[in-house]
Parts: sequence; structure tokens; C-alpha cells
Amino acid sequence: MPLATKLTAANRHDVTQLIPLVDAIPHIRGRRGAPLRKPPAVMGDRGYDSQPHRMTLSGRGIRPVLARRNTAHGSGLGVYRWVVERALSWMHQARRLRVRYEKRDDMHEAFMTIRCAMICWSLLHEGFC
Repeated sequence: MPLATKLTAANRHDVTQLIPLVDAIPHIRGRRGAPLRKPPAVMGDRGYDSQPHRMTLSGRGIRPVLARRNTAHGSGLGVYRWVVERALSWMHQARRLRVRYEKRDDMHEAFMTIRCAMICWSLLHEGFC
């Protein structure tokens, strides 16, 4: 289920958007009376690997599960990462998001929000959660 989305320029590197995306995640409901304020862990591929970001996430109490650069494949993240890739695939099923036709950012963000709502609706309707 998509927790947060950020619209950026096409030429922005992923690692520059890691912390703003984590900040965009709303409060997560936990046990009654004690809602979670942050996710317990953040998973990412090699594009997100940087020591300052690992330290920032650790300082916030979030466990960084990021694949290391210049290491052999087989980190084991693929067992969990497929969920993210599936969500991206569902977002790109909407032709308007796969190829950007809107010139205005607010219109494109609106279509992203609508698509996220459709994904959430289909997951709740089919009982995946």
C-alpha cells in the first residue's frame, strides 16, 4: 500500500529524495493509544546507499535496510523489495502517470493521488491488508 509519494524532476537522483519521502509518511496506526510516528524500517536498493542517510535514519529510530554499493548481488532484499516494484508497476498502469502529459505539477500530483487511492481501494476490497 503506498504510504507517501513525492513528485520531482526527472533528473533528480533518488538519494536526494530519501529523507523528504520519509518525512512525507503520515503517522502510522499502531497499538491503541500508542500510534507509530515513523516506520520501523526503510528498505531501498543501491541507489539509496549513503552513510549520511544511514546515520540520519538511525538517528530517527528507523532501521535502514539498504543494499550496499560495490557488493555482490544477493543481498536478500529482493525477498521484500518486490512489494515496492509491484506498487510502482500498479502506478504505471495508469497511462497518464507512465507518460507525463500535464505541464502543471499540481495536476500530475492530483493524478498520482487518485491512482494511490485506487490502489488502496483495490487492496482493501480484495482483502490483502
